[in-house]
Amino acid sequence: MDYQAIEFLRRTHPAWRLLAADHAPLIVSFLFQAFVQPNVRTLAQQALAAQLDDHLFHLREQLRSDLFPKAAIQYLDDWAADERGWLRKYYPPGNDEPHYDITPATERAIDWLSGLTQRQFIGTESRLMTVFELLRQIVQGTELDPTARVAALEQSRAKIDAEIRRIRDGQLALMDETQIKDRFLQMAATARGLLSDFREVEQNFRNLDRAVRERIATWEASKGALLHDILGQRDAITDSDQGKSFRAFWDFLMSPARQDELSALLQAVFDLAPVKELAPDLRLLRIHYDWLEAGEVAQRTVARLSQQLRRYLDDQAWLENRRIMNLIRQIEQHALDIRHQPPDKPLISLDETAPDLDLTLDRPLFTPPFKPTLDDAVALAGDEDIPADALFEQIRIDKARLAANVRRALQIRNQITLAELVREHPLEHGLAELIAYMSLAADDRAAVIDDDHTQHLHWTDAVGITREAVLPQVIFQREVSRP
Repeated sequence: MDYQAIEFLRRTHPAWRLLAADHAPLIVSFLFQAFVQPNVRTLAQQALAAQLDDHLFHLREQLRSDLFPKAAIQYLDDWAADERGWLRKYYPPGNDEPHYDITPATERAIDWLSGLTQRQFIGTESRLMTVFELLRQIVQGTELDPTARVAALEQSRAKIDAEIRRIRDGQLALMDETQIKDRFLQMAATARGLLSDFREVEQNFRNLDRAVRERIATWEASKGALLHDILGQRDAITDSDQGKSFRAFWDFLMSPARQDELSALLQAVFDLAPVKELAPDLRLLRIHYDWLEAGEVAQRTVARLSQQLRRYLDDQAWLENRRIMNLIRQIEQHALDIRHQPPDKPLISLDETAPDLDLTLDRPLFTPPFKPTLDDAVALAGDEDIPADALFEQIRIDKARLAANVRRALQIRNQITLAELVREHPLEHGLAELIAYMSLAADDRAAVIDDDHTQHLHWTDAVGITREAVLPQVIFQREVSRP
């Protein structure tokens, strides 16, 4: 880093501007308590403003009543301005209330300030072992000699066999309290750091989305060249090291078996006495669900980019159709202008407006005439009093709600049968709702309807009678995204 680069960072980087701000203690302390400490991704304006009002009230009581004269909403808008960039203000889809999220630069500044405090316990053993393990994985993963790889695996197997023999002999090597605390603190720091990584990945995709919108608004060349340029940028991010790592992490985290294993490991570690002495944040027990939520935000950003491209194509098609209609109107107006004074010679001559095609195979086969039978009897309206209750007791099946049940179930597993789905979400409208589920499966390319196997489904109707249906086995599956 040279002088010019550092000077540019000092003037433009939001993290540096935050550290040099007049009210940096207020900003950092509040954003740490609102976002970083509770692992919160986003907050609505009213909720965040209420927290900031309470924070300012306590500070004014402790310091001076006139120390922070602005209102909470003004401070939030000031921190989200482009010249500062400490908060991101945006409107979620389908919501008219603005929401706020801290930017990656702000979180990086907060992490740096947190590292300046004196730590009572600094673990070095676990980090040293992590360095050795990573180096060993790199060397073994890039070894081209099969003999060397087999020798390394045999050495690992010998160590495992020796450990098994010691355990069978009653020699159990247990970690002491210091080693447990060392590894737990490193795990907690790494787990929280993943949320910061997600914010940075999402910011990169959001920057691409913004660049695409700006490029579309100012593009004047052909549509094909623009699409080639935009899709090239998107593929560059997807195929980059960061994009590949994010996709591998997301596939690993979406495995239900991995989620169950992670939950069991976290619970077992939190039950240890040395870990309880550290008074850890219990929110770490569900840190993997925070990862899932953060990953979904990044995925939705990519989906918005695809919608922007589709909207651009629709707009271009509408503009082209409008241009064609304008040309046709110009021709019609020109024809009306020369109607009373036609030119001496024809403007253009056409033999036929379209070629005449007479294909033998296009001739229809002979169809004998059908003579209908007409009944001239007049139907008279009856005077019976027919009840019309059935017209007002119709049942409407909300297929959108059923599709949401399927998507919610597939967020934590790769596939689910219709019987399992009905057990999790009992039927409300009986057989009609089952038919709606079958319709969703028929329209879903990833779903499977196996006619060779059947499944039995039970439910209780409105009058309390237990019903049973035998249907082909229906399996809903998560659609695998292709790069």
